[in-house]
Amino acid sequence: MKAVRFTRFGGPEVLEIADLPDPRPGPGQVRIAVRAAGVNASDWKKRAGLMDEGLPQTLGHEAAGVVDELGEGVADVAVGDRVFGFSAEGAAQAELAVLSHYAPVPPSLDFAGAAALPAAVETATRALDQLGVGSGVTLLVNGASGSVGSAAVQLAVVRGAHVIGTASPANHAYLRELGVEAVAYGEGLVERVRALAPGGVDRALDVAGSGVLPELVELAGGAGHVVTIADFLGARENGVRFSRGEDGRAVHALGEVGELIEAGRFSLPVARTFPLAEVAEAHRVGEQGRTRGKLVLLVG
Repeated sequence: MKAVRFTRFGGPEVLEIADLPDPRPGPGQVRIAVRAAGVNASDWKKRAGLMDEGLPQTLGHEAAGVVDELGEGVADVAVGDRVFGFSAEGAAQAELAVLSHYAPVPPSLDFAGAAALPAAVETATRALDQLGVGSGVTLLVNGASGSVGSAAVQLAVVRGAHVIGTASPANHAYLRELGVEAVAYGEGLVERVRALAPGGVDRALDVAGSGVLPELVELAGGAGHVVTIADFLGARENGVRFSRGEDGRAVHALGEVGELIEAGRFSLPVARTFPLAEVAEAHRVGEQGRTRGKLVLLVG
């Protein structure tokens, strides 16, 4: 099969489409003929050598496609079913991928829309679970208009939370459509949030990693009420929890989001799609950080 791979660290130019052996599903896993695979910031961090040291490496943690082989004990899907989910091997940007956690593609979505879901939905759900966000909670989300941020604010609204989100002014109308009170980030953030929530907020989630953890701690009344998914060093300096998949992934979110999508209560836009062979261009676009919504590779 053809798959994205790199054999040295560097810029997007190190990415190649290589011929690799076809993967086989283990117990409880399924193999899919990939139709679309999500692109995430972790991809270019891996490519730059900031995460895993070994070489060569493949890429891709989320994909959608058609089941073509079942692992031992799998009884909840059949060959030919449309599913989306996670590749534990980090090799989803390929013609074939093994999914360790999966769910049916929501009927209203195409493969690109489904491939955009897993990482954003799981990350957002995990952080909300860790913060204990529920009905009546006032939540501040720093970086609310990106894929994880917009997933987090929508899922928090579904839980009955009052949500305030930071974003550039150009994205405020989008956040208001999601049921969020929007504020600009940057100097004066604390005052702008207090204008909407005079007593501060109950919880805060940092998605952007823009160095505002001290302000979030102040607004939320303590470091124990704040979680970041983007600022590892800042978390250590401020006593804030850094949420990572090793803490236990919220894979239950995959099976729950479909109902919300079909009910019109959740959406995650696909900003742009690229053929698999243009993965380097997808990295260049993603690293510029100017897109609202997911970047997705199309396969086949």
